Amino acid sequence: MLDGTGTQLVAFTGYLINRIIMRSPKLSYILRGALLSALLIVAGCQTAPVQEMSDARQAITVAKEAGAAELAADALKAAVDYLQSAEHYLNEREYKFARHDAEQAKMKALEALQRSASGREDIL
Repeated sequence: MLDGTGTQLVAFTGYLINRIIMRSPKLSYILRGALLSALLIVAGCQTAPVQEMSDARQAITVAKEAGAAELAADALKAAVDYLQSAEHYLNEREYKFARHDAEQAKMKALEALQRSASGREDIL
């Protein structure tokens, strides 16, 4: 029955799919619904923003070491607030919001770092 390449098996499988599933409206809708559900589940699965959280913590640490607490206190406080919010969302498994706030924390920390660096240049 097979010619060694499996083409007849593939053709037979295609024939079965066409005859049984696609020609039966009920099975076709069930199959389409199952595929759509599987796609939505996969799309909805988000992973924890581990790297973003780490980046934000490191940026805040560097900004503090650069003197941002004195020279850019408002930006540093905003970064810390965003990080705390991200940690809250992370604990609640709201990964989308946690990722957003972690990214905002990193941006605010980098802003504080830049402002503290320019503030030091003004002093010198």
